[in-house]
Amino acid sequence: MNIHEYQAKELMQKYGVATPRGIVAGTAEEAEAAARSLNTPDLVIKAQIHAGGRGKGTFKNGFKGGVHLVKTPEEIKEIAGKMLGQVLVTAQTGEAGKLVSKVMVGQSKDPLRELYFAIVLDREAQAPVVIASTRGGVNIEEVAEHTPELLTHMRVDPALGLQPYEARKLAEGLELKGDLLKPACALFHALYNLFIGTDCSLVEINPLVVTTQNEVMALDAKFNFDDNAMYRHPNIAAYRDFTEEDPREVEATKFGLNYIGLDGNIACLVNGAGLAMGTMDIIQYAGGKPANFLDVGGGANEQQVTEAFKILVADKNVKAILVNIFGGIMKCDTIAQGIINAVKAVSLPVPLVVRLEGTNVAAGKKLLQESNLPIIAADDLADAAKKVVAAAKK
Repeated sequence: MNIHEYQAKELMQKYGVATPRGIVAGTAEEAEAAARSLNTPDLVIKAQIHAGGRGKGTFKNGFKGGVHLVKTPEEIKEIAGKMLGQVLVTAQTGEAGKLVSKVMVGQSKDPLRELYFAIVLDREAQAPVVIASTRGGVNIEEVAEHTPELLTHMRVDPALGLQPYEARKLAEGLELKGDLLKPACALFHALYNLFIGTDCSLVEINPLVVTTQNEVMALDAKFNFDDNAMYRHPNIAAYRDFTEEDPREVEATKFGLNYIGLDGNIACLVNGAGLAMGTMDIIQYAGGKPANFLDVGGGANEQQVTEAFKILVADKNVKAILVNIFGGIMKCDTIAQGIINAVKAVSLPVPLVVRLEGTNVAAGKKLLQESNLPIIAADDLADAAKKVVAAAKK
């Protein structure tokens, strides 16, 4: 789950992370009122979308930049009017862009230096890893590609947490010395406590700045959370903005389905994440392109299968569907009956290839054969991939 910058600021303030004040607004008038309440001539207005590169983005109405520094509430109102209700296109949104429904009005800070600081859950390291760089305020991917020597990685022992000596080492690596050392270490510890305390998978501060007032502050933030832990954080779960997500993915979560949309034309319905990945790979190997990742889980019922088909056929790019099921917990005859009922319910407009294997596979294949539905049976996964690619091309 992702959250907006203004929501990230709320969390950072709760955990004692030094960050400038910011107020969210949904109208130009609200933005102007927020600017007046801040009572400062140093103002910034930022479009709130789940994507980076906002400052260099362009709105489809021609207005340039999703981040602007201004001096007066009147300017804030004018710019908010050009942002709200408009689509912002950045390097991370793609050509479709994102609709801006909220802006954040905040107190701007004059940075002397811009740094990068992030904590990410590294599954290979089996621990949180801190990534820091003296090159902040730019795309970190570019830094990693062209000047990887400017990146520092530090594995944090999950049992011990971020130790004081580790925080000092990070501060020194970012050249935060003298009077800056103590506030920098305090900020690092606060961010780590936030990361652990809210079950984050990513906390990214870009830029982390040293201001002209000799402050160390988190100027911008991006947070990702572990969806499986959100039951522990109803206050954070309430931050979820469904308008920022793929509506197909939102619909899938309602029925306990794991769905991710892709840009291919062959839809997949599989039980098991590993099998789903293997299915996508073999489709690609056979010359096709998967349109999605869809794992219905090991114990899917008929309703889930039906809803899965509805989501797949709603994608106008889909030219064929491949169902690849290994019957373990879920028996093949049960899933076969679910497929038959789902096909009848949604009136499939594209070819359907089904490969079944596992418990009660003979009974499952017999049900499909006797259904008199236009289902293409496959003997194994390689055969299924060839048949679905050929069907999609037709």
